[in-house]
Amino acid sequence: MDFQIGDKVIHSTHGLGEVVQIEEKVIQEHKKSCYVVRTQNLTIWVPVENHEQHSLRVPTSNTEFTDLFTIFHSPPELLPEDRLERKKLLHELLNDGQISSICRVVRDLTYLDRQKKLNEEDRSILERAKKSLLDEWVYSKGVPLAQARQEMAELLVA
Repeated sequence: MDFQIGDKVIHSTHGLGEVVQIEEKVIQEHKKSCYVVRTQNLTIWVPVENHEQHSLRVPTSNTEFTDLFTIFHSPPELLPEDRLERKKLLHELLNDGQISSICRVVRDLTYLDRQKKLNEEDRSILERAKKSLLDEWVYSKGVPLAQARQEMAELLVA
């Protein structure tokens, strides 16, 4: 899918943003057309060609988003005990850019947190995943952040 100026997009690493411009940029000595995406905290240039490889996607629709809530009701996947293996797996899930993967990371780390105290790295990953999920939740479902937080908290204890 090609994006236009003004389109809302999701970047796998930086979350919800908006295409504010399309401009030429020199990348590895080649001129490339890039989407200029502004997120809450920064501006990113994403090559138009193969933008899917750079994990730029359309935000999840309200209906599709609601369907994802089943992930929170499904049993958690046990994460590797080894912290380096766990970190690698969690980063792979987050970097695939799929909202379902973000939901699984939140579910699984929340479950792990109930079993034992999360280390600093796991806590950081959980907070990043929650922020990304909540940003898209607010946009896709059209609800205030406080309501999205409350809904997520309720789903995670059910």
